[in-house]
Amino acid sequence: MPTEDAANAVPDSNSGLAPPDPRPTPQQPATPVQDGLPTPARHYAMGVIILGLALAVLDGTIVNLALPGIARDLHASPSLTVWVVNAYQVATLGLLLPCATLGDLVGYRRVYLGGVVLFTIASLACALSHSFAWLAGARAVQGLGAAGIMAVNAALLRLIFPRRMLGRGVALNSLVVATASVAGPTIAAGILSVASWPWLFVFNVPLGLAVLWLGRRFLPRNPAPAPDGVRLSWPDVLMNMLMFALVFLGVDALGSRAGGGGDTAFAAALLMAGLAVGVIYVRRQLKVALPLFPLDLLRIPVFALSMCSSIGAFCAQMLAYTAIPFLLLDSYGLTPLQAGALITAWPMAIVVIAPIVGRLIGRYPDGLLGGIGMVTMAAGLALLALLPQHPDSHAIAWRMALCGIGFGFFQSPNNHTIVTSAPMHRSGGASGMLGTARLTGQTLGAVLLSIIFSFTAGHPGRGPTIALALAAGFALAAATFSSLRVAHMPAATHE
Repeated sequence: MPTEDAANAVPDSNSGLAPPDPRPTPQQPATPVQDGLPTPARHYAMGVIILGLALAVLDGTIVNLALPGIARDLHASPSLTVWVVNAYQVATLGLLLPCATLGDLVGYRRVYLGGVVLFTIASLACALSHSFAWLAGARAVQGLGAAGIMAVNAALLRLIFPRRMLGRGVALNSLVVATASVAGPTIAAGILSVASWPWLFVFNVPLGLAVLWLGRRFLPRNPAPAPDGVRLSWPDVLMNMLMFALVFLGVDALGSRAGGGGDTAFAAALLMAGLAVGVIYVRRQLKVALPLFPLDLLRIPVFALSMCSSIGAFCAQMLAYTAIPFLLLDSYGLTPLQAGALITAWPMAIVVIAPIVGRLIGRYPDGLLGGIGMVTMAAGLALLALLPQHPDSHAIAWRMALCGIGFGFFQSPNNHTIVTSAPMHRSGGASGMLGTARLTGQTLGAVLLSIIFSFTAGHPGRGPTIALALAAGFALAAATFSSLRVAHMPAATHE
């Protein structure tokens, strides 16, 4: 199987980097390299990636519908019960980059399977929870397992797919993330209609065991001995966790305060503490050869622009996807069933467009494809914001589909650039940053929506409209960053 450094022998089409020195070095062995896995091994390995990633992404939202039942059964207040969601998100966000760096040092397969083990054990612990503290702690461990899965997921794609097919692999991966992100409440509704909330976690156990068994058989190995003197720094891991956790909690608390609760001074203190830790942490990272926070990758212009595009796109998606139910249910008086059917047009459009976009990657610049996608999504969002007071279902559905087409057109090319613009031996860091950008954008969108709703509480219908207009603005910003990448990319090559 290929090693992570040896695969640098052929640069990726969108890397924007000079070809590596062909002379063997301790970090670049002159070993013949197999370009991806053969069929059917590639199909089996990708099946493992799809199932594991779907589990990790789904569990970020699958419990939302069960929060009232959890609060009642475990005698917790509604405000405290939100930590069932927050514990998972904070643990995942804080551990993504450490797990990614660990993958660069010890191999992506090891980190992925270790994440699956933790995720599965923690899922069983969640199902057996007899107190709220137990459940919140188990959810944090589950988030750690999810970080191991998501941190190296994209890096494994570079070992699974030949370079000429990598765009299609990234498109399929993006489709899984996009679909799983919005499918959580639907799956939860199905399970809760026939069982109690612990079964949301029992559901993960057999699937996690299946991923573990299949992953041990089919995921490619990438022996990656750490360069001399390079180790995972536990003080840096701790500072990374503190920085993301404090900033996340501070921003979340500010959003709650804007919504009518919380302590502004305490929220500001959390945020300032997170920023202070971040300053110390970043200064340390500038002095190390293999930074945990991959500042070296942010020096690659196309990588930095792709990260900005991703944050803007996911912020727009979160703003819109959270505001639209309020628009349909409260402003237009639709039933939950009618609203759910109309919202489904968005993910269905992604499902349809993703395979098409996968074939375009490599034929046209990723920046151009992403820019077109975000402009399309911005148009759909603006048209939703401008809907009349009594629109018909078709008018809503095609606008939702337009948003989905735009996001589907953007996500795969953008992820492809993030993954391939990093050197092969830094694939783990690039993969971790991909997940970090998604979670950062979603968190920013959720907080902005809380602030908007707090200031428009006395004007029904105005909050969702403003949120959709702001989402269109973030989508246009993402389109701008994406288009700027074209100047930093070499000419696209045909597959």
